[in-house]
Amino acid sequence: MATKKVPFNLQTCARPNILVLEPYRCARDDYKDDGTNILLDANENAYGPALSINGSLAASPDPNDPSVDFLGLNRYPDPHQHELKQLLCNLRNTHVHTQKNITPANLFVGVGSDEAIDALLRCFCIPGRDKILVCPPTYGMYAVSAQVNDVGLVKVPLLPAPEFALDVSTIISTLSGPESSNIKLIYVCSPGNPTGSLIKKADLQKILEHPTWNGVIIVDEAYIDFAQEGSSLAEWVAEWPNLVVMQTLSKAFGLAGIRLGAAFTSPDIASLLNNLKAPYNIPSPTSAIACQALQTAGLNVMRDHRANIVGQRDRLLTELQKIKGIGRLRGGTSSNFLLVEVLNGAGSPDNTTALKVYQSLAQNRGVVVRFRGKEHGCLGCLRITVGTEAEVTRFLTEIEAVISEVWKI
Repeated sequence: MATKKVPFNLQTCARPNILVLEPYRCARDDYKDDGTNILLDANENAYGPALSINGSLAASPDPNDPSVDFLGLNRYPDPHQHELKQLLCNLRNTHVHTQKNITPANLFVGVGSDEAIDALLRCFCIPGRDKILVCPPTYGMYAVSAQVNDVGLVKVPLLPAPEFALDVSTIISTLSGPESSNIKLIYVCSPGNPTGSLIKKADLQKILEHPTWNGVIIVDEAYIDFAQEGSSLAEWVAEWPNLVVMQTLSKAFGLAGIRLGAAFTSPDIASLLNNLKAPYNIPSPTSAIACQALQTAGLNVMRDHRANIVGQRDRLLTELQKIKGIGRLRGGTSSNFLLVEVLNGAGSPDNTTALKVYQSLAQNRGVVVRFRGKEHGCLGCLRITVGTEAEVTRFLTEIEAVISEVWKI
C-alpha cells in the first residue's frame, strides 16, 4: 500500500526568525501616492537627480519631450512591483500545467535569479546545520551561495550524458535517509547549465510527492524560453506549496544588464521572500525596461530574436559535426548554448586538448567560449553560446583552424 504523503509544513521548514520577521515598511505602504502628494517622508532629494542633458538641468525635463524621462530617479522605486509581477504572470499563465491562475501574490522579483537563490537559503536554511541538494553538473551559484551562508551541500549527480536526467531514485532515497530533515532545499536547473537538457516534469513530480520529506524544490528556468513551447512550469506553483520556479530576463529577453529575476511560488513562500528582501531592491529603470519588454511589442521582439538564435543553434549542430576534432553533443538543445566534446588525436574526448582549444580561441583568435571539462560528466567539453550569424560563421572558421593547430603540437 502506498504511503500517504505528509503535507508540506512551512512552519517547520522555514527558519523561525524568518517566520516572525516584520518587513521594513515606509509611509507609502500606508498612503498611496497618486502623483499629487508632497513627498516629505523618505529624505529624498526633491530637486531631482544630479544629471544633465546637453548641458541643461535634468530636474524638470520638458513634459512634451518623450525622449527625456528620468523615471523619477530622485525618488525611491516602488517596493512592490505589482505591474511588473502582473506582466510576468500574464506571460506564464498558459494553462498547460494547471487551470489555476498565478497572480502577483505568487511572485518575488530580485536582482537577477542570484538574489532569489540567496534569499531562499536565508529563508529556509539555518547556518551550520542545514543543507541543500544539488545535481551536478549544474549552475555554480547554488554552491557558492550555500558556502557564503554556511549551509552544507549534498550532491546527487545527474544521470550520464546525453540525457543528463535527474537520478530520481537516489534523490528519493537521500530524502528518506537519516539526514533528510536537514536537507531543506533542492536546486534543479532546467534546462540545465551546462547541459542544455530539460528536466522531465514527471521526475520532478516524483520528488514533490515524496511522502515524508518537508522541503522546497527550486527549478531554475533561466533558459526556458529556448525550450519547446509550454515547457515552463512557472504556473505549476499553483498546485504545489513547496515548489519555486525561478526565471530571468537575462537570456531570451537579452536584458542581462538590468539584472532582473523572478521567483514564482506559493503566496506563503513569496511573502517570506518579500519580507526579507531589501526595501527597494528593484531600481526604477530596471522595472520600467522590464515592463516594456513584457508588453506585446517587446514580446514580439524577443520571439524574433529567439527564432534567429534557434536557427543559428541548428546551424551549429549541423556544422560542428563536420569539423574534425569535434566529438559528440553532450546534453540537450533546449537552451541558447551547446555542450560539445573536443577530441584528441586518438579520437577520444580529452581535457588537455579542450583546454588548449579554449585558450587558443580566446587568446589568439578573439573568440571566447567556456571550458567545462572539469564538471561531472563533461570530459573534454566546451560550452558554446549561440551568437549572431556572423559570430557563428567566425567561430566555426576559428575553431576548425585552432583544433588543427593544437593537433600538430
